[in-house]
Amino acid sequence: MSNTKKTGSASPPAGSPAATGSADHAVPGQLVAAEAPDDHVDDVGSAYKSDNGSTTASLSSSILEYDSTYFTPNDDRQSENVDITHHYMTLLLGGKLYLAPINKEVQKVVDIGTGNSSDFADEHPGAKVIGTDLSPIQPLWIPPNLKFEIDDATKSWTWPDNTFDFVHIRFLAGGIRDWTALFKEAYRVLKPGGWLQSGEFDPRFLSDDGTMDDQEAAKRWNEVFTEGGNKIGSPFNVITDNLQEKAIKEAGFGAVEAATYKAPVGPWTADKKLAEAGQYGYTLFFCTQILGWSKEEHQVFLTTVRKMIRNYRKIHLYFQARYVWGQKPEA
Repeated sequence: MSNTKKTGSASPPAGSPAATGSADHAVPGQLVAAEAPDDHVDDVGSAYKSDNGSTTASLSSSILEYDSTYFTPNDDRQSENVDITHHYMTLLLGGKLYLAPINKEVQKVVDIGTGNSSDFADEHPGAKVIGTDLSPIQPLWIPPNLKFEIDDATKSWTWPDNTFDFVHIRFLAGGIRDWTALFKEAYRVLKPGGWLQSGEFDPRFLSDDGTMDDQEAAKRWNEVFTEGGNKIGSPFNVITDNLQEKAIKEAGFGAVEAATYKAPVGPWTADKKLAEAGQYGYTLFFCTQILGWSKEEHQVFLTTVRKMIRNYRKIHLYFQARYVWGQKPEA
């Protein structure tokens, strides 16, 4: 995998992290809406018109019976959502799986919150990769250098000190109460000189051009995540409060850098790469289980949100994604 290249001070393209050479890349400039013909928009946006070389390895019955609790469902549909979101984020990163400048000959890697993606193991066949998640949603067909473990990242990690060359953590917002404690565990299990990368996604809608200002559905969506996160004690304000970078530094990491991306909702942006990414939806979480809504209230809410999202030609929404990486100092 290629690594992030530093550029000069010119403004970055929309949706890309500003690469100014500083340790904290700026949020990119305003996304620009495309002036595409209607038939083109209809074609690429069709997903919004409906409501609706490896070896075999298996998970043992004891792992399959692992009892876990999280705010998202762990059924087949959620597994598909994980796949879609992974593809979405890979498109945002220009096809990269990570931004940290790890050694291409990395030997041992742990992927926390892996979902069911085995791309890293495929692209690094010489590395031993461990993927962890709370639920057994991983595929049965996996690369020979990949092993899945069912684990809770919020508890003490079971691996010995100085085990891994790279710790990759992604999409844990809403499930972590103490980010510093999480990254201290990553620091402990990393070898000196090893790298940590944290990637998070804020599920709340944003807009640069004012097209969201009078959208009550967007405001209520954002309130759902704010209220829900506060209620479970694991807020979604990871990006807005810069919790990743603060906690990574507090855990002892050096050479800390960050990149913030804008992920459009719908194929409205003029950036072709991001327009492709914007075709993929993002799921609603925990309205009924956490906030206590009735199923009827939930369905009415979903209907208003779907209607708003389908109007992507006029309402230009996006999410923020933020990647932060740092290195454990050499011994």
